[in-house]
Amino acid sequence: MSVTTFIKGISHFLPPRIITNADLEKIMPTTDEWIRQRTGILERHYADPGIGTSDLAYEAALRAIEDAKIDKSEIDFIIAATLSPDYYFPGIGVLVQAKLGLNQIGALDIRNQCSGFIYALSVADQYIKTQTYKKILLVAAELQSSNLDHSYDGRDMAALFGDGAAALILEPNHSNGGHGILSTHLFSDGRFASELLMEKPSSKDNPVFSQKMLESKRCFPRMNGKTVFKNAVEKMPEAVNAALKHNNLTIEDVDHLIPHQANDRISLMVAHKLKIPVEKVIRNIHRTGNTTAASIPIALDEAVKEGRIKQGDLIVLTAFGSGFTWASAVIRW
Repeated sequence: MSVTTFIKGISHFLPPRIITNADLEKIMPTTDEWIRQRTGILERHYADPGIGTSDLAYEAALRAIEDAKIDKSEIDFIIAATLSPDYYFPGIGVLVQAKLGLNQIGALDIRNQCSGFIYALSVADQYIKTQTYKKILLVAAELQSSNLDHSYDGRDMAALFGDGAAALILEPNHSNGGHGILSTHLFSDGRFASELLMEKPSSKDNPVFSQKMLESKRCFPRMNGKTVFKNAVEKMPEAVNAALKHNNLTIEDVDHLIPHQANDRISLMVAHKLKIPVEKVIRNIHRTGNTTAASIPIALDEAVKEGRIKQGDLIVLTAFGSGFTWASAVIRW
């Protein structure tokens, strides 16, 4: 009997502070119309000062544990996906483990930025299928509001990002129902690393941190928007088609497509290229902004809680981001 990785519980957490486009107008040279037209974003959530990424992940984890109706002591491994850890090192996985008061179980951090959730899902899937672990907590969390350039030069990036986290409890499904993760597909092309990156701090510098680094503003994320857009709208459909082919499915079989919420224009273009009705595309970027690794599971949880996703539905996930990395996954809910 084949084993699939089943999503036993899922939840998310968004910081309560909402930042609208009008709020951004007060602190940087932009307009609500400019942001809406280029991104589709109306508002996003920012964490308060003193809050770390692991705090957001912890809150999402508590809710996912409750949703799964398990005791936290049953968790035997943690996987954390983020590009914005609390510290330069260690990663947030061990911090979440400590905050939850779990036994000395392993904790693994995944650093694949916008594709991080699907990469983490793929790793968890292998651990479950090989019976290495029985209950995995997967958290995807981002806190980027504390490192954005609100000047004219940085407004393209600063308008995009919001903070948030999501968490899943994953376990084996031994039944013949086929519910769970059907496959994951991972890709990368490091030749484009410089097109979307946060260059500093860097281990190439000695010392790593300096006043010159801060003054150069190279410690803020930067992006070649045109190159990223062009590649995203090509690679995400390719990843989806690879996943469908692997499972002997067609786009007509898909009930829901959940793309990484990077930019609503990208999501709509991906839908157009795949020839999937927009009604089947789950989009929430207008309320959350781009929450990077957390964006897909936040959208997934919202759709489940709203009753939009029902048992037996076929869901395809896809993401694209820094690296470049991109990925897809197929799930039978």
